[in-house]
Amino acid sequence: MLSEEEMPSASVEGVAANQVEVELEMPRRREVPKRLREPDPRFGSALVTRFINCLMEGGKRSTSERILYGAMDIIAERTKEDPVMVFDKAISNVKPMLEVKSRRVGGSTYQVPIEVRPERRTALALRWIIGFAKARSEHTMAEKLAGELIAAYKKEGASVKKRDDTHRMAEANKALAHYRW
Repeated sequence: MLSEEEMPSASVEGVAANQVEVELEMPRRREVPKRLREPDPRFGSALVTRFINCLMEGGKRSTSERILYGAMDIIAERTKEDPVMVFDKAISNVKPMLEVKSRRVGGSTYQVPIEVRPERRTALALRWIIGFAKARSEHTMAEKLAGELIAAYKKEGASVKKRDDTHRMAEANKALAHYRW
């Protein structure tokens, strides 16, 4: 049973407070609004925060922060440039513009090229860099990540090759673009 203090009041203030709560819930039909990410405390970049979230496994945020900050220190040491600038350039070098999606038409499956939405571009770039960094042969994860980011910054490495392969596949199937939906 609710006490008088916990009971919702019929005053204007109570209605306004209830409306605020309703706005925070997920809508049934409209698009769900994107939440703003806090910028990273060390570098002040929202993209770095997003990368830390993608790198994180099992909720171990401090571990993923330590890995990324170690990689940024290695990048600054090896390239003698601003690590955030190298990081941003590496991500932008890996972002794909086109990708192929399977589309079934009349019993045949076609690889139809489509443009990649900006949010997905960034997500794919982060995923590819982390995945190929894990596959590298350096000793620690910070060294692997630094190596992959520096390679992507120089437009070489496995993650840039993945982007080029994706673009090549889309270019090869350009004739099927009219099947886009």
